[in-house]
Amino acid sequence: MVPVHQAYAKDVKVETRTLDELHKVALKEGGRLIVYAGGDTPGQQDGMKKAFEERFPGMTLDIVVDYSKFHGARIDNQLATGTLVPDVAQLQTLQDFPRWKKDGVLMDYKPAGWDAIYKDFRDKDGAYTGIFVDAFSNLVNSKLLPNGQWPTEAKDYLRPEFKGKLVVTYPTDDDAVLFWFKQVVDKYGWGFVADFAKQEPMYVRGTQAPTDDVEAGKAVATFSTDGGLIPFDGTVARFVLPKEDPFVAWAQQAAIFKDAKRPEAAKLYLNWLLDKNTQANIWYMWSVRTDVPPPKGYKPIWEYKNGNPTAFGKFMADRAGVERFRTQIGLYLGEAKGEPSPGYPGLHPEKALPH
Repeated sequence: MVPVHQAYAKDVKVETRTLDELHKVALKEGGRLIVYAGGDTPGQQDGMKKAFEERFPGMTLDIVVDYSKFHGARIDNQLATGTLVPDVAQLQTLQDFPRWKKDGVLMDYKPAGWDAIYKDFRDKDGAYTGIFVDAFSNLVNSKLLPNGQWPTEAKDYLRPEFKGKLVVTYPTDDDAVLFWFKQVVDKYGWGFVADFAKQEPMYVRGTQAPTDDVEAGKAVATFSTDGGLIPFDGTVARFVLPKEDPFVAWAQQAAIFKDAKRPEAAKLYLNWLLDKNTQANIWYMWSVRTDVPPPKGYKPIWEYKNGNPTAFGKFMADRAGVERFRTQIGLYLGEAKGEPSPGYPGLHPEKALPH
């Protein structure tokens, strides 16, 4: 008798075609791909678009960037109205993917190198997978703050000299920033948030703005953005991890829709994203692959106890808990104000907004 768990296991084969073979098929399909990507500015994915199109001549990659929460709602509406636009979604809203899988709208697909992807970052049936690891932690302006004065632990941000000199994304607007505060409140209590509010930080929408403000010297530091593990050439911003306090890390998830108009191009894209060379040389934080080592001086992300990369997904899955915490923190730090940094892509965008 076949065990129940085996009887219902999906036998999804790992992709065996090379990138060049997939490229030829994608060109015959039409040579275009539309991706909805979570992010903060219309041109934030231009580097990935350029790298993909240079690697695969004749292909056009249109990446539409918006906050993941808006893309999730946009996709839900498109699915409900039979007007699905993207072939691929790559989002921070980790809770959406298991739901879409349950609804039967995702393609079960395992790109080449599947077994090298860290097991907790991929769905067992191939419905979705992590494509890169992002992390929000300390980013400091090394020109304004000499090493030794950098804030790295949460309570460092309460130092008097930082009053009015910090920048932070509204935590009510971004769930990853919200989770940073959740972990800190769990450790230090709500008094930390009350004291942080007294620091009179500059509030912004999106998580690109803190990076830009720190780099430009408008703020000395932030904890609500990512950064290069190896500093980018010509920049003064430095990304630094805390030694004791928690930071936020997760694998950005991606999936191909079952009704994708360009399924072969979508497969090419996922295989390229997860290719060992892409993982090692294009993304600037951690790889999702166990066979791609992190930069010198860093451990694999899953070895950081204070940066548990599965914790954010568990937080995101409890939507009632997320909303309870969001409404409470809004009492201390206020609600998001201002225009959304990605602009307004609309209901059915097919291309990035002008930028």
